[in-house]
Amino acid sequence: MKVQVGVSNRHVHLTKEHYKILFGDKKIEKARDLNQPGQFAATDYVTLKTEKSSIEKVRILGPFRSYTQVEISRTDAIKMGLNPPVRTSGDLKGSSPITIIGPSGTLKLESGCIIADRHIHVDDKIIKYYHLEGIKEVSILIPGIKGGIISHVHIKHSKEAYFEMHLDTDDANAFMLKQGDIVEII
Repeated sequence: MKVQVGVSNRHVHLTKEHYKILFGDKKIEKARDLNQPGQFAATDYVTLKTEKSSIEKVRILGPFRSYTQVEISRTDAIKMGLNPPVRTSGDLKGSSPITIIGPSGTLKLESGCIIADRHIHVDDKIIKYYHLEGIKEVSILIPGIKGGIISHVHIKHSKEAYFEMHLDTDDANAFMLKQGDIVEII
């Protein structure tokens, strides 16, 4: 079965309270919709900082969440002197500390920085159609000159989902994949 690739660059999810610390009374504004229903890239950017380094112009994604989370690649982590765990979104206990700097304030997180796990977004219809009931993870066959197999791709079920596999930039670059490419679940 085929699935579309979504390449996820470094980004930040914020609580409403943390957004206010970073951006003051500014209202969050949508730059563009993302494929996942209700999700969007905001017009806002922050700087991520550690003792070793910083990365500027890191996009905020909306809508607000019940937790603040920073998602970076392994390459970003090395540059910043971090060793964040590979985790599912929201699983932040024991994750890396990081500082987020906005135009109106600074937020020092004791934990909250992860490398997002590889995952495929599915809803009930996709689970039934592709007979994925009870399956927690799959492998993916990548075609092309740098093709191969990606293991441990988690199935991420939600009520509403756009059927798409999310990889970070390191995984995508290693296989020469880009946004919208088609790969195969094996």
